[in-house]
Amino acid sequence: MLHMKQQLLGFLKLFIPFSIVLFIIQFLVINFVLEDIDFYYSTWAIYSFHILATFIIYLVLVLIHKNFRDNTGFAFMGGSLLKMLAAVLFLLPMMLKNQDYRFINLLSFFIPYFLYLIFETIYAVRLINSK
Repeated sequence: MLHMKQQLLGFLKLFIPFSIVLFIIQFLVINFVLEDIDFYYSTWAIYSFHILATFIIYLVLVLIHKNFRDNTGFAFMGGSLLKMLAAVLFLLPMMLKNQDYRFINLLSFFIPYFLYLIFETIYAVRLINSK
């Protein structure tokens, strides 16, 4: 149990600053550089989705790694698939609405999506390779 807490704390020590920096950058770009564009989702909504999804996936990975060490990689792939499906459901209202700047709206979601996916992958590989 102590090792699991250490893994989560180690993850959070980088995850929180990573999220704050990304949020601030995107917030500033959307509100000051792209201020003329009406975005469907706010930066808060986008980052709430990414932060929650990433933390839940890593938490589940740590739990699975503790109990079923050999299945951690499969759990990561399954979690990534579920996250992709959740992203589609999250973006569906925007895609169904006839809105201008649809591509920029998609970029405002998928740029952080892939950055969080890289972050998740690095920590999943560290977890899988840990003893």
